[in-house]
Amino acid sequence: MTSTGSDDGSLLRSVAASNGRGPALARGGQVVYAARRLGELLHGRPPGVTGHQWSSAGRECFDHVVCAAPTGRPLFAVEVGPPVPPGSAAQRAERMKDAVCAAVGLAVLRIVSPTLRATDHGRRIVEYVIDARAYAEAVRPDPGHTDPGEARPVVFRDIVGRLPDGRSGHVNDLGALARAAAVEAYVSRRLVDPIVRGLHVCWADGAAEGWSWVEVRPGRCLVERVRVSEHRLSCGVDPGRLAEDLAAVAVGERLRGLDGGEPELTEREQLDGDIRQLRARRDEMRNGFGFDHLCAD
Repeated sequence: MTSTGSDDGSLLRSVAASNGRGPALARGGQVVYAARRLGELLHGRPPGVTGHQWSSAGRECFDHVVCAAPTGRPLFAVEVGPPVPPGSAAQRAERMKDAVCAAVGLAVLRIVSPTLRATDHGRRIVEYVIDARAYAEAVRPDPGHTDPGEARPVVFRDIVGRLPDGRSGHVNDLGALARAAAVEAYVSRRLVDPIVRGLHVCWADGAAEGWSWVEVRPGRCLVERVRVSEHRLSCGVDPGRLAEDLAAVAVGERLRGLDGGEPELTEREQLDGDIRQLRARRDEMRNGFGFDHLCAD
């Protein structure tokens, strides 16, 4: 079974509507609440957590909390936002929150991006993860069933169907709309290349990182990077591919502003150098670096 949090139900408190804040959405037998403090999810300070950790972490907020519909018991929490500065008070608070979540086994999906925000993108991300997890559970083989001749089911990300623009493609590619927007921008001569490119890696510490970029001016690219961390959770798709797709979403978000002025762009030579530096760290990655073809030596 996929890990969904602590096995000790006494540590996690059922989440219910409060102060007029009902569920933000219901999906797949689960309800999602927005903007809940960690202290609202627990029955007081967990064993092994210091008073200082608890007073700090209890005030910290999750963007969304996904709960079992019948019981309101938290299954996992989701955060979407910018990176916190190293050594800052925000980073210390984040570590405190991580320590408390680890103590109670609360599963957390953290998405770090300079561009993506929970208010604009959180709901779609949560819906996607709920659907991906349900699909992965549905196609999971029965225990002890190992038939090497049986075809493996298509993974959630690779399901093909009709896209919103009428084309056939991967319907569970979160970046599909951004890719279509890049083609439209190219046709209207706002981009010099219609293709949104990308890569992803999975670090040994468990986090995944996705890069995505599009060439806006000759030799100058709009670049986005997203980091995805699954804590005691499987989000139902490969986290590296999810990070890359979310980076494409971020590219699409910034493409909307092309008419309002020149976005911050990265020289292609610098991007190539950054990719080579990333490749040089392959020993720090799980499964190595699979994008040597992008390295311009």
